[in-house]
Amino acid sequence: MANFTIRVYGILINSQQELLVTDEFIRGNFFTKFPGGGLEFGEGTRDCLVREFMEEANLPITVGSHIYTTDFFQISAFNQQDQIISIYYFAHANDPIHLVTKQRRFDFEPHQIADPTDCAEVFRWIPLSDFTPECVDLPIDKIVVALLKNNSVQ
Repeated sequence: MANFTIRVYGILINSQQELLVTDEFIRGNFFTKFPGGGLEFGEGTRDCLVREFMEEANLPITVGSHIYTTDFFQISAFNQQDQIISIYYFAHANDPIHLVTKQRRFDFEPHQIADPTDCAEVFRWIPLSDFTPECVDLPIDKIVVALLKNNSVQ
C-alpha cells in the first residue's frame, strides 16, 4: 500500500542575502536541499520546521509566511512506494546566525560518509544572486527556487 510522506522545509536568508542549504549523504546518495524534514504524527507543519532546525542545526527559528505546497504528483526520492508532499515556509533567525557551515558542496569528513547505510549533513550558504534551480537536487526544491528567483513569493 502506498503512503504519503509530508516534508516541511525552511527558506532561511541571512543579512548578507545568502540562502542556507544542507548537503546531505543519505544511504549512499548525495543531495543538496533546503533544511527541514518529515512531519511527525500529532505535529503541525510550523512546529515541525522549528523542531527540524533545532535537531539538525541547533538553530532557533521563527516560521514566516508560507511559500509553496506541492501541487503535483511526486514519488519520494527515498522510497518509491511513497508520494511526497512538501511544504515550504520562510524561516527567520537572529543575526548573526551561529552555525558551522562549509564553503564547498558535499564537503564531508571521510568518517561521515564511510558507512553507505548512514546519513550525514553539512550546511552551506549560497549567495541569493547565484542561486539557481541547479543548486538543489530535489524536483520540488527546484520549483521553489524558481518561485524565489521570479519574485513570485515575498
